[in-house]
Amino acid sequence: MLADRAKIYVAGGNGGRGVASFRREKFVPMGGPDGGDGGHGGNVYLRVVDDLVTLLPFKYQAHFKAQHGEAGKGRKMHGAKGEHLYVDVPPGTIVYDDESGEPIVDLTEPGQTFLIAKGGRGGLGNTHFTTSTHQAPNIYELGEPGIDLWIQLELKLIADVGLVGFPNAGKSTLLAAASAARPKIADYPFTTLEPNLGVVEVRGRRGDAFVMADIPGLIEGAAEGVGLGHEFLRHVERTRLLVHVIDGSGGLEERDPVGDFNLVDEELEAYSAAIAEKPRFLAINKIDLVEARDNLTYIHEQIDGRVERVFEISGVTGEGVKELMEAVADRLQSIPRDVDLLPPDEHRVYSLDKDDEYRWEAEQISPHHYEVRGTKLERYLRMTDFTNEQAADRFQRILESAGVSAHLTKLGIQPGDTVHILDAELVWDQASVEAEQREAEREHRRRTHRQRIEDTFGKDADRSATRRRQQRRADQERAVKAERES
Repeated sequence: MLADRAKIYVAGGNGGRGVASFRREKFVPMGGPDGGDGGHGGNVYLRVVDDLVTLLPFKYQAHFKAQHGEAGKGRKMHGAKGEHLYVDVPPGTIVYDDESGEPIVDLTEPGQTFLIAKGGRGGLGNTHFTTSTHQAPNIYELGEPGIDLWIQLELKLIADVGLVGFPNAGKSTLLAAASAARPKIADYPFTTLEPNLGVVEVRGRRGDAFVMADIPGLIEGAAEGVGLGHEFLRHVERTRLLVHVIDGSGGLEERDPVGDFNLVDEELEAYSAAIAEKPRFLAINKIDLVEARDNLTYIHEQIDGRVERVFEISGVTGEGVKELMEAVADRLQSIPRDVDLLPPDEHRVYSLDKDDEYRWEAEQISPHHYEVRGTKLERYLRMTDFTNEQAADRFQRILESAGVSAHLTKLGIQPGDTVHILDAELVWDQASVEAEQREAEREHRRRTHRQRIEDTFGKDADRSATRRRQQRRADQERAVKAERES
């Protein structure tokens, strides 16, 4: 069974949490922090495997999650990294973002891999937060969640040659006669309900071998999705050469072979101009029948010149099949093998520009609600344990150093107002506001005092005044010392 569409969920592993730990050993009473970092989460990769020809396995498993990173440990031991997860897909798989519908990547080459969901970064242990004034920090980071998304997979078979034509034109019979493929064959329309592939070896040389696909019969309106038109036509897009097969006899229904050719030709052009422009041969099939031989002159008069070459064949007896396959092999030598359907500029790569990482936005969304957005701030939020007071204070300092607090103050935020970052709701703290204002006032006074001294005594006056104060203090200390000695 050929399954050529699937929707799956992929998720990178979460990073492991860091740990707050302190060295505790005999004869080391004042051991410092020794908390290790968490391990990074595993990535999810899509990997092209040559022996897969269908997306059927994804009908039974649709969720793929990489392994989480392990938590850090004491003694500066880092947690183990999560193992990467490889999801195997067949060649010819195009990946789309399920939410936006935009193409992400076209996977065509066996062995090709693509990072689709990156694992989260491991959290830092408390050894990273030691400063000259804070020798025993109890801060650690939570692990960063991995990227997760739903994606659509669409398989477009990679074949060199596509057999197209009306139902019961003899495409499956031709494929069976030219290759080792054994498709279902019967004398009624719509025998073929899914594409079949066969490898054709010409002249016994591997260099002349090619893959030929039997595309199920097209009917009028296929380009608009009538019947299974779209399901079949997509598999023609990657072929390099088309062989249009018509029933020269007209069949039991006594159809017009030229009319059938015209209908299929119109459907190909309506579906895609690129398909309509592909090199094309015509194979007039079933010439072992008297009716087909009687129609040859009429068919040649109407179609010659509209295709590159015309061949008279019989898939049942094998007449003309070898000559057709040799001509196909020769023509393929001059057609480049370019199966990637996505232009280079349409390939999406999940990467983060450094400028985007540090960019943030803040806006007021209602009288007492504000929203802050920014990649780096959101990462810090996910990795902050707000039950830890020191960690919560650190996040507040991050907002201040990034200028978010000052911008929210300009927007008119008041104590008790709510700040939304991702799914978190943070209450604006009066104490933090007042502390920030006091620090700003002190800094303003310092700058004003320094500017006043420079305006009065020059730029070096501040340093001179400091030296004079130090000199006066030293003189006073010497005077006190001399009085005590006397």
